[in-house]
Amino acid sequence: MKPCISQATTLPTSFADDVRAYARAGCHALEVWLTKLETHLARHSGAETRRLLDDQGMTLTAAAYQGGLLLAQGEQRKAHYDHFRRRLDICQQLGIPILLVVADFADKVDVAAWDRAVASLRQAAQWAAGFDVRLALEFRGRGTFCSSLDTALSLVAQCGEPNVGINLDVFHYYIGPSKFEDLGLLTADRLAYVQVADLAGTPRELATDADRILPGEGDFRLGPIMERLRTLGYDGWVSLELMNPTLWQVPPEQVAELGLAALQRLLTSPK
Repeated sequence: MKPCISQATTLPTSFADDVRAYARAGCHALEVWLTKLETHLARHSGAETRRLLDDQGMTLTAAAYQGGLLLAQGEQRKAHYDHFRRRLDICQQLGIPILLVVADFADKVDVAAWDRAVASLRQAAQWAAGFDVRLALEFRGRGTFCSSLDTALSLVAQCGEPNVGINLDVFHYYIGPSKFEDLGLLTADRLAYVQVADLAGTPRELATDADRILPGEGDFRLGPIMERLRTLGYDGWVSLELMNPTLWQVPPEQVAELGLAALQRLLTSPK
């Protein structure tokens, strides 16, 4: 497995400053926060951006994230899909292989809504395939729809498209209804991406993204999860994703150094 860091971990910093700071810290793989990249591309061409990445030896591992694709209807659906298409074009231009997709917020989901979500995910996957992009569906532990690993896996399976997999965000896995045995449902071909974080001293029912801390510094049992991924033969990216405002006050190079060290300990630990 290969370590990388999400730009959400240094959210206030610009795209270009992240690229340079991560590279100085020895981290040459970055998960894109799409609003940062879109802001950057409003002022810089794709060619200039590729030169920046090449100069710093930086690989873009995935882009986060796209919502509104599964349940939206009418004009709202059209707006989300137009945005999605523009983002697929960005991914293709910059060689970003994976686009993270999150389920829509819903007050209630019935059979008709489920069927619409499956059909929409299938259509989104077919669009993405035309741009040579894989979709990674993320479940949200507090969501009213697609809040667990097994539900996300069911959506992906029923969608039936080969370029759709799961984004396993360990934070959402722990704070939501997912169970350890759900990991047994994962297969290597269905696991597209992994995000890690930890949590300490906060009840899971009260935990928010702002409570995320470096892996290995909290209460999550990350070792068995990593062991399961090794057993699967997963050799893809494991991304540090923290949205902790305290870390946002720290220089991004220092955050990247600390984050890369934590990831390396996690990925090399035998248990």
